[in-house]
Amino acid sequence: MASSASSVITLKINGEKYTLPVDHRTTLLDALRERLDLTGTKKGCDQGQCGACTVLLDGRRAVACLQLAVAAEGREITTIEGVADGERLHPVQQAFLDLDGFQCGYCTPGQICSAIGVIEEHAAGWPSAVTADVRPEAGPPPLTAEEIRERMSGNLCRCGAYVSIVEAVARAAEAPRDEQRVNTASDAKEAVA
Repeated sequence: MASSASSVITLKINGEKYTLPVDHRTTLLDALRERLDLTGTKKGCDQGQCGACTVLLDGRRAVACLQLAVAAEGREITTIEGVADGERLHPVQQAFLDLDGFQCGYCTPGQICSAIGVIEEHAAGWPSAVTADVRPEAGPPPLTAEEIRERMSGNLCRCGAYVSIVEAVARAAEAPRDEQRVNTASDAKEAVA
């Protein structure tokens, strides 16, 4: 018995639900850009190496070019279009603007989504490859420039804005925790309830 090569899926993106038919081979990146016109997520290498397509899946970083759209069904997807709170920029976005953490801007959406994930991972105490003391009781290491560079190493910037990107991530990490949280429609519903 032959199986179907496509499905109708519902994706929850930036707090909104989108139902669309997709070929099972469609990546999340292609569904976002080509099917839903959410073009903030950029296509770079299309091989998971540059980080331009980084989004947040259930609050964790993911490269959308390696994620199948059908596998993202039922997960909370946040793209660059969903990180601000209306007109109020996310602290990472504001820090990138204030500190010139971009030049051409192509990699910036992925850098920002990745930085939001980095800050959350660090606050949760996750170690990186350069963390000296990885014991859980040691708590989060200081978020030094070395830690930030290692944690952001999956995101490439051809313009070389790395110094400003590191400074922007460090500044955003100092923002109050409630400001760093990615806003979604479900957050708004919780606030009203």
